[in-house]
Amino acid sequence: MIFREFDNISVSFSGGKDSSLLLNLCVKYIRDNHLNRKISVLHLDYEAQYEMTTKYVDEVLSDNCDILDVYRVCVPFKVTTCTSMHQSYWRPWEEDKQDIWVRSLPTNAITKKYFSFYNESMWDYDFQQRFSLWLHERNKAKRTAVLVGIRTQESLHRWRAIHSDKNYKNYNGINWTKEVYDNVYNAYPIFDWLTEDVWIANAKFNFSYNKLYDLFYQAGLNIDQMRVASPFLSEGQETLSLYRVIEPHTWGKLVSRVNGVNFTGIYGGTTAMGWKSITLPKGHTWESYMYFLLSTLPEETRRNYLSKLQTSIKFWKEKGGVLDEDTIMALKKSGVNIEVGSSSNYNTTKLPVRMDYIDDIDIKDFKLVPTYKRMCVCIMKNDHLCKYMGFSQTKNEIARRKNIIEKYQNLL
Repeated sequence: MIFREFDNISVSFSGGKDSSLLLNLCVKYIRDNHLNRKISVLHLDYEAQYEMTTKYVDEVLSDNCDILDVYRVCVPFKVTTCTSMHQSYWRPWEEDKQDIWVRSLPTNAITKKYFSFYNESMWDYDFQQRFSLWLHERNKAKRTAVLVGIRTQESLHRWRAIHSDKNYKNYNGINWTKEVYDNVYNAYPIFDWLTEDVWIANAKFNFSYNKLYDLFYQAGLNIDQMRVASPFLSEGQETLSLYRVIEPHTWGKLVSRVNGVNFTGIYGGTTAMGWKSITLPKGHTWESYMYFLLSTLPEETRRNYLSKLQTSIKFWKEKGGVLDEDTIMALKKSGVNIEVGSSSNYNTTKLPVRMDYIDDIDIKDFKLVPTYKRMCVCIMKNDHLCKYMGFSQTKNEIARRKNIIEKYQNLL
């Protein structure tokens, strides 16, 4: 359907298992059907990554150069970091930090000078979305599909990208598509795949994959723990220390590149970084401990967390979050005072539950329930956006970003 309906197709390719599978599926479709067309590939090169990932990306792009129009982007956009309490973002390929770059600029790199829409206020996801319009106009396309390899199994945030009631602008009612500009759509064809499905497909079709996953397996990680993401993201904290073993020379460069990397490498995945077995200090409730943690942070960072907390408290009290039947029963058995609605505006069978914040609760889906312990986890993970709690950007954050973008554009 995608190849039939869209004259311009682009695939976002990071070198991780999901985006690699998606690109391999597209390449297979083109070759099996002897199509006389090319597709674009957007590779956002984050500078700091495993050499094995860079090698794999090089190989895939080279092996399929006859059908791929490659955009290897090396731009100093803002990228979230969760290794530091003080630094909420870093910039790959920052020109004035060239002496501490993790690696040299690739020979086929496309830099910021190539993109008239780029400005210094842009986050990586802003750039990726704006790139789709730029590519659509550059190729003079009638209709563009940007294929993104996200799976809803990975996180609540990704589930919401598909199932949110805000996602009503799609292509012909297909829920795994999303209109981002006129005649420009994001598409998530593997949204319902499981991690096992990815590896079954790789074996069945003999697809190439990043051999870094073999080393992860040998290091004892299960398939759901294996992440080939930017090493400074919250998703990579638990495995950041593997850089020291797999590529010690790269590790040495990471330590000097972004604040807090060494601490996170040592303590990521432990109670010091707020993971599953975090314990409450004697004499504290989770609420009091949260305020203690906030008191140790810079003022701007503290205000950010408090704003997220207030938004969450209001949401659960007035609108309510959707929970499954098992979680609702567990809350009732624990004596938690809740109000369960009969239906939700979300496209889900789960029911809306209104409740006040509680200190803590011992249930299976702990992070889905509004607790002060959950907030402590966010703070200790340096999760500035509170993605662990299912937060996406607020209207104020979006508006603030839009105003900054317009300000910089007016200066051009």
